[in-house]
Amino acid sequence: MGSNERKEKEKEIRKKDIIDAAERVFFTKGYNNATMDDVAKEAEYSKRTVYVYFKSKEQIYFEIMIRGYRILIKLLKADQTKDKTHTAIEILTQMALTLYRFSDDYSKYFEAIMEYENSTLDFQKTISDHSKEECYALGEKTLGYLMDVLEKGIAEGSVYSDLNIEKTALTLWACIIGVFNTAKKKQFYIENYHGVKPDDFVSEAIRIIIRSIQN
Repeated sequence: MGSNERKEKEKEIRKKDIIDAAERVFFTKGYNNATMDDVAKEAEYSKRTVYVYFKSKEQIYFEIMIRGYRILIKLLKADQTKDKTHTAIEILTQMALTLYRFSDDYSKYFEAIMEYENSTLDFQKTISDHSKEECYALGEKTLGYLMDVLEKGIAEGSVYSDLNIEKTALTLWACIIGVFNTAKKKQFYIENYHGVKPDDFVSEAIRIIIRSIQN
């Protein structure tokens, strides 16, 4: 290995160390309460070193979201390869359940992505183009899976043919995410006042949402 390759490898290791440390800090203290000083201390690097690799806390946050999106995409891909004979409605249902599993098994990544979707972090000038654009691309890839299934549904006649695919995909995403957030944040209320377990609430909500586009 040449000196240049060694230096690049060392840079990647430091960058990963900083993101790993930031994850622990953000996931424990919360993004808003965490500081770059906290990240530097956790990573056992100087604050100056952290700023060599990341211009701001927001940029590191986008790198963490990128990790989350990659995990989600991997889960969606795995489900798609299981059975090619499923109808679009069956695939849509499975996609929603996979997203729900992601929100449980990787809850901190899910929360990070939700915080991004409900804030203006993507408009901060301190975030590098690379981090922002990669995050955008992965988010669009996730939405692209949904749009592909809707196209399949229209082709096979299981989904209304006059739907605007892009708008429908965005609407389905927003509705399903809203259901997940309700199930998690209002779990006590749903169980104790309505006698419905969150998982059952989510399953029924997914069924109702998908039926709204079913032909």
